[in-house]
Amino acid sequence: MSKPESPANEKEPSVVNKKVPRGDFIRERIEQDLSSAKVSQLVTRFPPEPNGQLHIGHAKAICLNFSLADEFEGGRCHLRFDDTNPVKEDDSFVQAIKKDIQWLGWDWGDHLYFASDYYEKLYQYALQLVKAGMAYVCDLDADQIREYRGTLKEPGKNSPFRDRSVAENLDLFQRMKSGEFEEGHCVLRAKIDMSSSNIPMRDPALYRIRKVPHHRTGDQWCIYPMYDFAHCLSDAIEGVTHSLCSLEFENHRPLYDWILQKIGFESPPQQIEFARMNLTYVMTSKRKLAELITRGFVEGWDDPRMPTLSGLRRRGLTPSSIRDYCNRIGVAKANSTVDIALLEHCIRDELNASAMRVMAVLNPLKVVITNYPEAETEELDAVNNPEDSSMGSRKIPFGRVLYIERDDFMEDPPKKFFRLGPGREVRLRYAYFIKCDEVIKDSESGEILEIHCTYDPLSRGGKSPDGRKVKGTLHWVSAEHAIEAEVRQFEHLFTVSNPDSRASKGELEELLNPDSKIVLTQCKLEPSLANYSEDTRYQFERLGYYWPDPEDYSAEYPVFNRIVSLRDTWAKIQKAGQ
Repeated sequence: MSKPESPANEKEPSVVNKKVPRGDFIRERIEQDLSSAKVSQLVTRFPPEPNGQLHIGHAKAICLNFSLADEFEGGRCHLRFDDTNPVKEDDSFVQAIKKDIQWLGWDWGDHLYFASDYYEKLYQYALQLVKAGMAYVCDLDADQIREYRGTLKEPGKNSPFRDRSVAENLDLFQRMKSGEFEEGHCVLRAKIDMSSSNIPMRDPALYRIRKVPHHRTGDQWCIYPMYDFAHCLSDAIEGVTHSLCSLEFENHRPLYDWILQKIGFESPPQQIEFARMNLTYVMTSKRKLAELITRGFVEGWDDPRMPTLSGLRRRGLTPSSIRDYCNRIGVAKANSTVDIALLEHCIRDELNASAMRVMAVLNPLKVVITNYPEAETEELDAVNNPEDSSMGSRKIPFGRVLYIERDDFMEDPPKKFFRLGPGREVRLRYAYFIKCDEVIKDSESGEILEIHCTYDPLSRGGKSPDGRKVKGTLHWVSAEHAIEAEVRQFEHLFTVSNPDSRASKGELEELLNPDSKIVLTQCKLEPSLANYSEDTRYQFERLGYYWPDPEDYSAEYPVFNRIVSLRDTWAKIQKAGQ
């Protein structure tokens, strides 16, 4: 049996980084392997399939693999596309995945690879198994293979084609490669053990026929390696030392090791499994996410309601908040579900310290201050961020006609309503005390058109001139200077906390939240928002955190997305648990 090529180490042997975070089993395992010289340097990889875009669940694997390479001296992390299924793969997904990883803050340097780079090697390795009597060509169709495989309680049965001679298998496999057979006619299978208690070891398929052009190799190949075959060998070819996988691959680890051992790798990679990231109200099946798009329930992979990284990016989440989220979750050995409120808490925590405060009125009600001079406008001082004095202040215009939120006024307010009502006085943020004197309504519909108020000129800056107190403080925008904009409010896409499992039962449409996207038009924003910078995120005071939609925003028609509301559910969850 020929020996495979030994992967070349590109750097000097590493030394364990003394600053490596302790406390999780993967880091401890790597540290032990480096200290004992079992491996000379750490090499990890992130191996996405280019059959869809990355989602928040992938962020955990990305951050884990790349951060480990950073933490251990001399370490590196490869980006490898496991592109072994031409039916579903496309170069557009390759480019989107690269963009997402870079946006998260990681860099693979010169280590960008594709499983398709190794197609000839993989074919030669398969021939090696056939010549050694460890693989055979099977003519059973997919349903028959499934029937012969058995169940968890019953062993499988040998294929009637299992005992073909080496010469016959070599001939058939080469004819598969030459395109003689149609799709589904036969597959190449490993010859392991049909009575194994581990179903993936029951003569798994290694190659199948796919007469579909590949996004990189075109029509060069009509047979393609199965994921389990290509994945472990690609790891070994690249010199990966620790192959980190989610727990669903735990049963496949014996097959991973079997293939590498039979091919003859003397220092094969070690597969280590960790718990995947599950979130409430989030679906992470790429197949089901693609269905949402094809059925028109969302507007694409980057729809801000989607859990994809491109969707989260367009919504306005920051890469640092997602990295913080992944760090807080940590690495575990058992699957669990994390409340999405933790992710919302992470972005809120960051934006509370960094976002510029501005005033915006989403459902405007006109206010006329009858005792304010008609032609006069003044500028008032407003703090950009009370959490960070270095962010300074800005000037906001104030005049006779303003807008406030319609919900901040009630004609017949209940006892604990502390905002504006007839005869009531409130404070306008950074401005004056005003008192409602009159309500103007449409004579036919009874709809409130505007309210007339008087202001106290001695209360400039919102300060009480005589010690009297008001309980309500409202945000507002000057009508003359307001920017009109569209504001998109996003909520959970699903109404249930476990949409993945429910959608598997065919209930996808029934699970959708009809209010997951609400578009508000004719919103009124303070004029400072006309001078936004591309990466600026704002707190619309009393409303939430927002930023300009990177696809639809224009100076002529501003569009803002709500990133997250101000309410911090996770903080309440944590407090309740103490």
